[in-house]
Amino acid sequence: MTRIQQVQWELEMDYIGHPYYVSGNAIMHALGQQLPHDVHRHLNASHGVFVPGQFGTFPEEHSQSGIRPYLGSGLPDVESYDDLFLMRQASHSWLLDSRPRDALNTHDIRVQSGHPALSHETIMGKPDDARKQQQTTKWYINVYLHADHDDVLPLNESDLDGLQFGGKRNYGYGITGLKDTQVVDLEALDYSRLEDGEAFILELVTPFVLESEYPNAHDQDVPWWWKEDRRDLREREEKVLEQREVYKLQTVDHGQVVLYEGDRPVETTKSVILRVGSHSKYGFGELRVKPVEPRSNQCQKSEEKTKVTG
Repeated sequence: MTRIQQVQWELEMDYIGHPYYVSGNAIMHALGQQLPHDVHRHLNASHGVFVPGQFGTFPEEHSQSGIRPYLGSGLPDVESYDDLFLMRQASHSWLLDSRPRDALNTHDIRVQSGHPALSHETIMGKPDDARKQQQTTKWYINVYLHADHDDVLPLNESDLDGLQFGGKRNYGYGITGLKDTQVVDLEALDYSRLEDGEAFILELVTPFVLESEYPNAHDQDVPWWWKEDRRDLREREEKVLEQREVYKLQTVDHGQVVLYEGDRPVETTKSVILRVGSHSKYGFGELRVKPVEPRSNQCQKSEEKTKVTG
């Protein structure tokens, strides 16, 4: 049995740090303040994705359906592979179209002591005739942990509550409270949508490390089962802070989609849930495998639709 522990933290104060996510490295450091070394050394942490606590609707590929109030504030049950990524999308595509999506899928920025900080809540005004004059959206951090030892997970809720992330922590910034947590057995998930697929793409949920200044980190090229060559990919420089030393990382930027050219998609899917590549322990190398229709099928459907319309 392979298990992960999903965690949803609520931001209780503005966060000063990486604008796209809370790095797995930062999460590991925060957990290190709470846990014994013998427990902490077996842990691996994903990057923390920022999530607005807003109304939403489950996407078509999710095992559940319908609209849920404040879908982003908790952790829905996970029954299938696609369920794992509901709160891992930076675009928050589950937000209702009737809501101001462009305003709700990004943080407000507030300058704190000369530093740009991501607001822990978004306050929006409403029309004069509305029952309430403003609406407040709380922000959350979605993370999952896994361990290389069977007896480590789940962590106690007391060990997950009250963690701080980002800069200016001595001044109270980056404080979080535990909102929700659950354990998921990866072997028990439904992978049938992938088993029935014929062609696949890979979405980079977090950056993939190619080169690293960090000691004893093995540099590597893109996996052989990526169809794209490195020169065709957008890269980004990231940094890891360790013992006050800053180490540069050259990465393939997150958010990109590459074609999968391996011949064992389900096996690949199960192995990359726990991330791949350099610094996967600290949240890098998270990939999502998606089935797509072959181009010939897409063209055939398009032609059939054109004939019906005509």
